[in-house]
Amino acid sequence: MTFNSFLRAARRTFTAGAAALLIGAATVPPLVTPAAAADGPASVADLAQGLLGAVVNISTSQRVKGTEGPGAVPMPQLPEGSPFQDFFDDFFKNRPGEQGNPSQKVQSLGSGFVVDAEQGIVVTNNHVIADADDIEVNFSDGVTLKATLVGTDTKTDVAVLKVDPKGHKLTAVKFGDSSKMRVGDWVMAIGNPFGLGGTVTVGIVSARNRDINSGPYDDFIQTDAAINRGNSGGPLFNSAGEVIGINTAIISPSGGSIGIGFSIPSQLALGVVDQLRQFGETRRGWLGVRIQPVTDDIAESLGMATAKGALVAGVIKGGPVDNGTILAGDVIIKFDGRDVNEMRDLPRVVAESTVGKAVDVVIVRKGVEQTVKVTLGRLEDGEKLASGENGNTDQDTGDKAPAVSTASVLGMTVGELNDETRTKFGIAAEVSGVVITEVAKDSAAAERGIQAGEVITEIAQESVATPKDVMDRIAALKEQGRKNALLMLASKTGELRFVTIRMD
Repeated sequence: MTFNSFLRAARRTFTAGAAALLIGAATVPPLVTPAAAADGPASVADLAQGLLGAVVNISTSQRVKGTEGPGAVPMPQLPEGSPFQDFFDDFFKNRPGEQGNPSQKVQSLGSGFVVDAEQGIVVTNNHVIADADDIEVNFSDGVTLKATLVGTDTKTDVAVLKVDPKGHKLTAVKFGDSSKMRVGDWVMAIGNPFGLGGTVTVGIVSARNRDINSGPYDDFIQTDAAINRGNSGGPLFNSAGEVIGINTAIISPSGGSIGIGFSIPSQLALGVVDQLRQFGETRRGWLGVRIQPVTDDIAESLGMATAKGALVAGVIKGGPVDNGTILAGDVIIKFDGRDVNEMRDLPRVVAESTVGKAVDVVIVRKGVEQTVKVTLGRLEDGEKLASGENGNTDQDTGDKAPAVSTASVLGMTVGELNDETRTKFGIAAEVSGVVITEVAKDSAAAERGIQAGEVITEIAQESVATPKDVMDRIAALKEQGRKNALLMLASKTGELRFVTIRMD
């Protein structure tokens, strides 16, 4: 083939390919029609317009003592009789927050929403109004009303306020059902970011059931609708204009929105709001047990096919089940008809239950599933019991765990060494410590030959006298990063031996 014939063949190939490309392109429909491009996404203006009036800005003020930190200027120490003494006295006494003025006024801003127009009931976050001396509610039409505190709940970060409308017509919104929200559903947030007033942002439900370690009942809705400082306490709406969440927290290295915000689900908040309105405080159900997660190893040792539920690690003295109904080592898998798949499920379902209610609790005990009937106590009474109130002076206070009559640790069930257990296991009177009442099969304790009837006298060379002592000592060793626990055991007759048990 000559060079010229090669060029002619190449031209024919290029022309045919280009024609085919053009024909193919002509058959592809346009991605967006001109009309659709002009209209854009569906507007949320009508929805927002009907909701803005119910969303309020909350302004709080608090008197705080003056400080002598980096921002304060200390009064100079002058020689006695200095001619400048009067000058410095006048100067420093008139500076807010300094030595001459012991307090100053600190203000903060947040958001909230009206849920009862006739009664003037406003819902917000507890942290928005915590320790405030004065609370004002600012409405979208420019009206400002003084608010009084109805009640707060630190565990869910919910607060209820009340204003007197004084002839001012309020707009209220209703709670919706957050349990019906799915990942991907559209949501709208309205609030007071950075003090800018009613601001509308739109996004989707990014995730559900988020635990961010902010409290015992974490079950947050995660959203990418922009939430910033000042949005706290504001509502998260569904597409029907119902409140399905209370915006309360964000994750942000910079302090601004990066699309990760969290809202208290209405399913959790509604019960709290109702109780605060009715009683001025919460009245939660209480089971009276200490629990821990069920790991694969624990499930295997207890004869469970799958790791689920909440393992009872201790029964609190004086609690609702301190009568043998539920024992240390039991695994709670269902409470009042609701499945307990993870440990953190149990505190929520119990807290949402009515005080004094008799409920069915499904447990796994020694590999056998059974149902027990329990009458719930009140959580707030249990907290008083744990803090040493009501004359119970042997309880620890603060964040420490309350006393327990029995406990489950390291594959062992331990209990108090009293007349009953001494008689049951034939333990001599001179033996002191905490008696081992049961050892789980295939557990770390069983591998070391530990048997029921032996008594733990020391852990890591510190004496123990109660089941709580055992739990606290093991917890302390784990916090120190220790992998094994050294136990001093006494036989029924008082003979001592040391045993090391792994804690992983």
